[in-house]
Amino acid sequence: MTPAGSIANRRHRQLSALPGVASIRRPVTVGSDERFDLHYVRTGPVGGTPSVIIPGGPGMGSIAPYQGFRKRAAAMGLDVIMVEHRGVGMSRRDDSGADLPSAALTITAVVDDIAAVLNDAGVDTAVVYGASYGSYLAAGLGVRHPDRVHAMVLDSPLLNRNDFDVVRRACRELLWHGDSALAATVRALTVAGAFGSEDLTIAAGIYGLGGAELLERHLDLLLDGRRMLWSAMRFVTANVARRKVLFHNESDLVGPIGFRELNFAGTPDGLPLDTTLTWSAMPAAAVGFEAEPFDLVAEMPGFRWPTVVVSGGRDLITPPAVAQRITELVPASTLVQLPNAAHSILDSQDGAALQILAAVAGGREESLPAQTDALDRLPEVASVRMGRTALAAAARLAGALPRFRRRRPTS
Repeated sequence: MTPAGSIANRRHRQLSALPGVASIRRPVTVGSDERFDLHYVRTGPVGGTPSVIIPGGPGMGSIAPYQGFRKRAAAMGLDVIMVEHRGVGMSRRDDSGADLPSAALTITAVVDDIAAVLNDAGVDTAVVYGASYGSYLAAGLGVRHPDRVHAMVLDSPLLNRNDFDVVRRACRELLWHGDSALAATVRALTVAGAFGSEDLTIAAGIYGLGGAELLERHLDLLLDGRRMLWSAMRFVTANVARRKVLFHNESDLVGPIGFRELNFAGTPDGLPLDTTLTWSAMPAAAVGFEAEPFDLVAEMPGFRWPTVVVSGGRDLITPPAVAQRITELVPASTLVQLPNAAHSILDSQDGAALQILAAVAGGREESLPAQTDALDRLPEVASVRMGRTALAAAARLAGALPRFRRRRPTS
């Protein structure tokens, strides 16, 4: 056994010993006799209608990363269930210890896993909270197992394979079109060859953390020839941010789901700031788009349970326009927009996510729009606060340093 394998097995045993962690046997593929252990966790006081929380991805773990969130939910009296996505973390391997095959990793299989966990936990209906990619799984549960849904929260949601066009349009409206100083700076950098589609991930991250002012500060440095800070962020994005972290973020097996079934790569249009190029450059994009499992535009008008759609005003990953469209499709829906929030309220502003979940679980979802300002002011998660502080400090430091100039070679 390799050292990495030994560490993974030890961590697996530690997580298995956490209160509320259980597993069920699930088929590797539909109709197969092969089985694997699908893990899930249930915490908080049992009683009433529980909540199923589905994080984003594909690749996010459920059991290890959200321990603090579940403790806070339990303190609020919330009964929470989280399922470890097949192909990730504790649900990664079959009985032989091998990684699950590609054929096992489909959205419909994951949706059916959630329904099977509800059966095992003795739950008839649940409040289903899905964030980002998890929102598509939540909606998929509503399509395949509508009798299991008591209410739904779609946080920073996806709608369908054409979302890439909405994302691209939102990025260009902010960063390219119009007469804002931010757009003018991006245009100047693009013309100079100093900013391209590969930089959109960095720009979206800075904008989500600190808004237009913080992003403009960083881009002004780049325009002024102070490239070291931006180059460092390029390096971190390419080599650190997407790194596999056992039981927390494991997209190596399941990442292709987003490209094969949800068309994450989209269709490039050859114009500046094409967000599809940031996705198509990823290794998982090589699988190509095949087919979407659900037609949510056709199915969502049939959702008859209370649905809250949550969107962050600084979200350039699943922009507010997607949330607004979903609200138009779902009859019993309530839109909650947090102007200063980033992508995935579950991960960036989990105090607001808990308040929204508590309101929906208590049947008070109609009161949420009036609480928008209060929800928006709730503290962000520590990593968001620290990230914004670090970016602001780095910009101040970079502005104080002399510009880096390449030494001309001597003849």
